[in-house]
Amino acid sequence: MLKTKQLTFLTDLETQAQDWTFNGAPTRELTHCYHDYPARMIPQVAGKLLDLFAPVDATLLFDPYCGTGTSLVEGLTRGLNVIGTDLNPLARLIAKAKTATPDIEKVDEQISKFNRFVLARKSKFLAESPDIQGISRLEFWFKPSVIENLARLKRFVDGIDDESVRIFFQVAFSETVRESSNTRNHEFKLYRYDEEHLKKFNPDAFELMAEKLKRNRAGLQKFFAIMRNFKHPPTANVYGFNTAEGIPHTEIARASVDIVVTSPPYGDSHTTVAYGQYSRLSAAWLGLDEPDKIDNKLMGGKSVKKISAFECTPLDSALHEIHRVDPKRALEVSAFYSDLCNSISHVAQVLVPGGYACYVVGNRKVKGIVLPTDAAIRCFFERNDFVHIDTFHRSIPNKRMPLRNSPTNVSGAMDNTMTQEYIVVMRRKIPRTLRDKRQLLEKIGVAARTTKTTTQRAPKTKSA
Repeated sequence: MLKTKQLTFLTDLETQAQDWTFNGAPTRELTHCYHDYPARMIPQVAGKLLDLFAPVDATLLFDPYCGTGTSLVEGLTRGLNVIGTDLNPLARLIAKAKTATPDIEKVDEQISKFNRFVLARKSKFLAESPDIQGISRLEFWFKPSVIENLARLKRFVDGIDDESVRIFFQVAFSETVRESSNTRNHEFKLYRYDEEHLKKFNPDAFELMAEKLKRNRAGLQKFFAIMRNFKHPPTANVYGFNTAEGIPHTEIARASVDIVVTSPPYGDSHTTVAYGQYSRLSAAWLGLDEPDKIDNKLMGGKSVKKISAFECTPLDSALHEIHRVDPKRALEVSAFYSDLCNSISHVAQVLVPGGYACYVVGNRKVKGIVLPTDAAIRCFFERNDFVHIDTFHRSIPNKRMPLRNSPTNVSGAMDNTMTQEYIVVMRRKIPRTLRDKRQLLEKIGVAARTTKTTTQRAPKTKSA
């Protein structure tokens, strides 16, 4: 039997909704090119979630673990006001830069000054090494000539008066710090190159930063090309509050967020993605707060004395199995899920009735036992009056982590690493009285929001 056009359309739409790999897709367009970062959600995933689940009259996106702002940029290009929060000060700095629209003429003016500064550089060394708080052995992580050049670059950047332009330069400086350091740049943890490699390693911090500025300037120009199409440009705010402890309603009112698109940490950062180690050198050179203590502040960073009962059968069973093997690790894992549970309870309060929460997560292994983070997120939201819409599976192409590793550090004992992500989509229930009112408005053709005052939204536009 021949398919009707309508059936074909529905089939194509279903196929599109299930395809989340985006293998080979460009992930560094617009301001997404600004800075590398561990375990980034690719913009195609964030964009597709917004296209599928953001209501037509949506005005506000929230990312409670925004990292460097991937979802925020995608929200802005679709005309949404965006709010993000992250505990890592370097991530916040990058997110602010990526969502900002500095005066491009002022950016170009400073780039011209920078180029003249590079041409006029001198080769003499500093009389003494600069005091960089958070790096105890500066010459262990940087060659003397690199320290000299970074110190000069820092003075140049610190001298930029315009804050939005200075942040633009700070992000380029941050990547320059990492790539000119003695740490192995293909890894997120701090591992120093071996002596043989260091003999041939002579990075030019000036050239590195010049390349970053050129690349980022091109990304900013493309971002501008989209943002200037909006009659009323959407706004972006990046904060540093901890959603596990609460969400300040002075910043985000209850029932004001239309959609949450986020990718929380996969587990306690001591054992999975080392956000703090990745950020430490750059954060120290930039003078950000306590660069050596970031991991202790992230989810699961604080120890607990007993394992919580989460009333989520898959998660409780996994924790029980880990406890049989290693009680200490079970406590560390429980601490992470306690923070995640508390965070979700607070995020749930700021979503409008009918609003969507989209979480992109990975199910890591501890002691060979798979932790069902996707199931845990579903459980945590359901107890806060949410319904499960779907869980999409995404294969992770081009992973930086190896396909197999040795989690126990026992010679020959190998295990598979994560090769798949889970995209959990939840929706806040609509109270009966509110649902009846909305249905009545729809019947009489009144397109009005019943949960909050509607503000004018800029027209939708596709990202480059």
